Amino acid sequence: MDSLRHVSPPPSLSALSRPELEALLVELFTEVATLKQTVAELREENARLKGLKGRPNIKPSGMDKGSAPAKPIKNDKRPGRGKVMPRVCVEETVISAEIPPGSRFKGYQSFLVQDLVISVRATRYQRERWVTPEGRTILAPLPEGVEGHFGAELRRFVLMQYHQGQSTMPRLLALLRSMEIAISKRQLVRLLNENHEGFIAEAQNVLRAGLETSPWVSVDDTGARHAGKNGFCTQIGNEWFTWFRTRSSKSRLNFLDLLRAGYTDYVLNDAAYDYMRNHGLPAATLALLKAEPETRFSDQTAWRAHLDWLGFNALKVTPEPIRIATEGALWGSVQAHEFLCDAVVLSDDAGQFNIGRHALCWVHTERLVHKLETFTDQHRAAQTRVRGLIALTACRCISPLRGLIWDFYADLKAYQLKPGQRRASALRARFDRIFLRRTGFATLDRLLARLHANKAELLMVLERPEIPLHTNGSENDIRCQVTRRKVSAGTRSDIGRDCRDAFLSLAKTCDKLGIALWDYLGARFKVVGHLIIERLDHYVRARLRPA
Repeated sequence: MDSLRHVSPPPSLSALSRPELEALLVELFTEVATLKQTVAELREENARLKGLKGRPNIKPSGMDKGSAPAKPIKNDKRPGRGKVMPRVCVEETVISAEIPPGSRFKGYQSFLVQDLVISVRATRYQRERWVTPEGRTILAPLPEGVEGHFGAELRRFVLMQYHQGQSTMPRLLALLRSMEIAISKRQLVRLLNENHEGFIAEAQNVLRAGLETSPWVSVDDTGARHAGKNGFCTQIGNEWFTWFRTRSSKSRLNFLDLLRAGYTDYVLNDAAYDYMRNHGLPAATLALLKAEPETRFSDQTAWRAHLDWLGFNALKVTPEPIRIATEGALWGSVQAHEFLCDAVVLSDDAGQFNIGRHALCWVHTERLVHKLETFTDQHRAAQTRVRGLIALTACRCISPLRGLIWDFYADLKAYQLKPGQRRASALRARFDRIFLRRTGFATLDRLLARLHANKAELLMVLERPEIPLHTNGSENDIRCQVTRRKVSAGTRSDIGRDCRDAFLSLAKTCDKLGIALWDYLGARFKVVGHLIIERLDHYVRARLRPA
């Protein structure tokens, strides 16, 4: 109350004119807005100092949207949906009308109706049994496609609903029972997990085809539950194939093991020695490996026995020689099987993916600048200049303020359409000017310097214009694994985990190749009237093989 004594009392409002009242009202509104913003900032600062979680600020990057050319103005008239073209044979049914005498026939008016017929059918096969004069029993074979006590159509429906429809097992069981199908929970689990080695092998072949022929692959990982423990699901793919595998680790050893695509050998070749040398393995230790005549080892047991015989366990140096040597031998195996020979690995800058020719995602790079905390107007101005924001101009209208990174990103996209040596040189020089600049914001300057150290990986598109500038494809692919993680508590058995990864891989690959998963499963289960669909790795090789 003592502090209020120094505040001048407000003037008499009745004595003020209308313009003076309006001016006072505007001033008060401005002061109230300023106070609200100050209170919100103080609350966030208090929450941060107390270690509490602040208000989430989840915004899309908008990098592609901000750098894309303006879209043409659409007409006010909404276009129609177009002619409906059913994918199945259309049955013709003529409907007669009651007409008075003397009427003239004027043809027909078509009205197309699409419907779905779901019915359950049970068939008991009476198989003839014969005994030959020699005493041998002959039993009539079952029709093609009949395996077990559940038909091919039912197995196809179950796999389709569970993997592509992302249904849970209890809901799927309730659905089947509501359709009068006599099936238990154990039998449903067997339909989902048993006798699918062919699908798992086909998914493995898809990965091999992609690694052999792809000019680039995009990679990502996400969390996954298995056997009651947290694990990680790794995605490898591009615009023509997708492959998933869930493991308990996401280390570089794990990633290199996945890149072998099912092979178990360890190979010492030039690629392996170069990897070890580039990752700091001492020359004397490397000479021990080169001195031995044996360069290929069948599995991990043979490889570790070789390292033990050379005395690697007794070496106490940094970096760890066993790990570096094992990573190098795995990379040698990848190259020996002609995987990723000249391909680019595109990632979000996770350390385990930095293998071979590596490129970085520009969206994740820009996100580092976007999430940088600013504290003064000078900091915010520097961030806006580098990144670009939506600014409020003096005319009180919203207009985009393009930043240095967004402008550069737009020019990289233009370069992909029309590459050239002169343009590449100009973009490299411009990259140096952006990321070596001094903004006066020390944290931002350090971040820009750290990003400049990744110049070769961020500008890989100048050498290989065919690779994307972002990993949006990987994030879209891995979303199905995230959905499965949210609706399910995870897998329990190893075969269940492998089946989940394989079927999600095949479903994504079918979608990219323009093949309906329903038709694909029908071809594999040999249902009546199924389409002829070859192995998916055949289509992947046909799409990716250079002309």
